Amino acid sequence: MTTSVDDMPQMKKFREWFENRHEYAKKWKEKTGGRVVGYYCTYVPEEILYAAGILPVRVLGSHEPESITRPYLHDMYCPFCHDTLAQGLQGRYDYLDGVTLAQSCLHMRQSYFSFADRVPNIEWSYYLPFPHGVNNPHAGDFAKHEFEKFKESVEEWTGASISDSDLDRAIEVYNKSRELLTKVFELRKAENPPITGLHAMLIVVSSQVVDKEEHNEVLESFLEDVAEVEPDREVGTRLMLIGSEDYDIELFELIEYGMSYPATFVFEENCTGSRYFWGLVENGGDRLKAIAERYVYRVPCPAKDWARGDFFGRRRFQFIENVIREWNVDAVIIAQMKFCDPHELDIPSLRDMLDRMGVRHLHLELDLTQPVGQFRTRVEAMIEAMGEEDLFI
Repeated sequence: MTTSVDDMPQMKKFREWFENRHEYAKKWKEKTGGRVVGYYCTYVPEEILYAAGILPVRVLGSHEPESITRPYLHDMYCPFCHDTLAQGLQGRYDYLDGVTLAQSCLHMRQSYFSFADRVPNIEWSYYLPFPHGVNNPHAGDFAKHEFEKFKESVEEWTGASISDSDLDRAIEVYNKSRELLTKVFELRKAENPPITGLHAMLIVVSSQVVDKEEHNEVLESFLEDVAEVEPDREVGTRLMLIGSEDYDIELFELIEYGMSYPATFVFEENCTGSRYFWGLVENGGDRLKAIAERYVYRVPCPAKDWARGDFFGRRRFQFIENVIREWNVDAVIIAQMKFCDPHELDIPSLRDMLDRMGVRHLHLELDLTQPVGQFRTRVEAMIEAMGEEDLFI
């Protein structure tokens, strides 16, 4: 019997996929002869690409200095945009045949256009308009119309039509991935969760950079075996991570393994966590409509979750509130990428909600090229203060 999740062959495979994602994509191309398309934002309908025999991979950075991007991006654009563009300019993504972005923030848009224009070997690029106000009742129809044009562009590029059966298979594969990833997060409701936030991050992000069908097989096996693993660490403070994309191994290791007080992430509400996979495609015959409605009505990004009076509610905040209760969250880490305007503008309202709930919270401003050790004292101070409060309850 395996005594540690880290020793499980499936977890080793997730980490290998994450750390060697470029090598995986290159080998996939050699093996299949297929095309690989990089996507910047998780609002890109991967099912359409997958139905065309294309491997969609998330464009990610590598936490290295990105001075090479200065001629293309303003200094006050977020580090994620600089880092991802730097990877392209340095040739890390030389295997990509195409790149795409669903309308997101202005920073990411500029990074995408520079990537599409300057990275060699890019045959196809597509900027996909996507509604900012996903709470608008017309957002689903708008998205479906744009997804139709997106599908036509993919078909024109590949020279092959995408059939309903192709879409059905892609929906089936992606829905299975979402169901399995949701089960991973459900495991963490337990009083003594079998996995940490680091494990969950590696599982989710690896799913964004490899063939979903292959990932599903390994993840299904992992879920069968992890039930037999006895947790070998103290859970401590149950933390929820909210904010920008975060795939920083060092940050997870610092907070979960490197502090004076034990702590464990039990939920990540970001686009490298639950926001990526929460919610299924309800395929009722009109495939593109079903796909569009899933992306519109999933848990939204702050750039999309605009509130306009009582009719247009903040769906994301409702989701966060439910998670805090169901996952028995003790405290929240708000991890915002430096200069990320959508998340930064969201923070005052988010803090107000957490204060009303009586939930401790700490705001950390992330910079991918800066060491994370500076956060240790602040996180430890929050946990220590929570312990002192418990003495008087």
